[in-house]
Amino acid sequence: MSDKVKIVVANGDGIGPEIMDATLRILDAAGAPLDIATIEIGEKVYKQGVSAGIQADAWDLLRDRKVFLKAPITTPQGGGYKSLNVTTRKTLGLYANVRPCQSFHPYIVTRHPSMNLVIIRENEEDLYAGIEHQQTAEVVQCLKLISRPGCEKIVRYAFEYARAYGRKKVTCMTKDNIMKMSDGLFHRVFDEIGKEYPDINQEHWIIDIGSALIADTPERFDVIVTLNLYGDIISDIAAQVAGSVGLGGSANIGDQCAMFEAIHGSAPTIAGQNIANPSGLLNAAIMMLVHVNLPEVAAKINNAWLCTLEDGIHTADIFKMHVSEKKVGTREFADAVIERMGKLPKHFAPVSYSDAPKARVTEKQTVHQTKAKELIGIDLFLDWSNGAAQELGDRLAQVPQDGLKLLTITNRGVKAWPDDIPGKSFTDHWCCRFTRKDESAAVTKAQLMQLMQEVTDAGYDIVKTENLYYFDGVRGYSLGQGE
Repeated sequence: MSDKVKIVVANGDGIGPEIMDATLRILDAAGAPLDIATIEIGEKVYKQGVSAGIQADAWDLLRDRKVFLKAPITTPQGGGYKSLNVTTRKTLGLYANVRPCQSFHPYIVTRHPSMNLVIIRENEEDLYAGIEHQQTAEVVQCLKLISRPGCEKIVRYAFEYARAYGRKKVTCMTKDNIMKMSDGLFHRVFDEIGKEYPDINQEHWIIDIGSALIADTPERFDVIVTLNLYGDIISDIAAQVAGSVGLGGSANIGDQCAMFEAIHGSAPTIAGQNIANPSGLLNAAIMMLVHVNLPEVAAKINNAWLCTLEDGIHTADIFKMHVSEKKVGTREFADAVIERMGKLPKHFAPVSYSDAPKARVTEKQTVHQTKAKELIGIDLFLDWSNGAAQELGDRLAQVPQDGLKLLTITNRGVKAWPDDIPGKSFTDHWCCRFTRKDESAAVTKAQLMQLMQEVTDAGYDIVKTENLYYFDGVRGYSLGQGE
């Protein structure tokens, strides 16, 4: 067993066991020397009362073997269950999600026959941190956390990937026209690191028009790097535009471990019917074989899969009259790939991974030194539904403030006091911004603690606080709309 590559496999939920069986049969037929350990994850584990969807001892196996081939799972709705996909990526430090999206014209119907792009998605931060709170009866929040080290790592990976695979352009997509600080940081880091790669063309698009362009003219893109949520969305758009989400595989790469999976979900409505397309998981397995230095086996499977497509042997999701020759089920599709093992495609260029490079995985790099940090005030978020904004402002103005002053009150980011916006409806969640009275005076934590005590003693429910800082003299917080 010592000459075999140790991997961990999870069969998943819904169609997972079917497509995993098909994939593993193909890997075995190709002679992949794998030592497979199987773990149970997903719905059954959730229903055993394990909110993470994975048993604690499975983590030791994953960290020991470092390579994980995972079928889709079902996360039960409600009940506080955490996404196992997100948990696995974050726990194992799988910061880079790599999703190739290529068309297979004319055998898979698409309007974009020359499409061939790769989406590289930050995998650990953003709204997918899953930090949520209900703060009032009417308002919940989800924290969007973006770090400079996280941005640097994924952006550098994207440029290294482009260079390693001979791709000519890297496109950054953000929404920094609105989220100027969080998405703005990602864009700034992209521009900074891009200067180290003058041989690669670089551009930036706002995510909404960028998504539209992926749907309309995906040929214009080569490598796309973006934040977690945006990457999740546009990778499904790109896969569907290329022909079918059912074809897409992905790699989740970290410094130590890697996970490979289909990009689609567990599709429970078609589970057990032998109609699911195993191609997404199979393509993920091909990426896995390249990752573990089995390039010949990876190419052998990939070429057999291409031959199967060329011969019109298609599952229901990609079957089209006048294009496909035969509609087959999950097992029969796997059989067709196995039958073509050792053959080379005629229309598509034969695949070779013998010289396949790897994007250089880099350690965290900090571009800037720690900045001077100056405390200048605090935002107090109140649960309050006892009157209008003017009344709240008048009342809070009477609270002792010790060197601070009530500057504004906003509601869901819109200024409500002073100068309330006529006709605007508000919720019970108010952000009350207190800043220093004297611009030259320092604000202390003791002053903020005393203010919070005074506001609480006056009968107000503080549900959240945020300190206000300047960093190197630059404001480190957003203004309210209308402020």
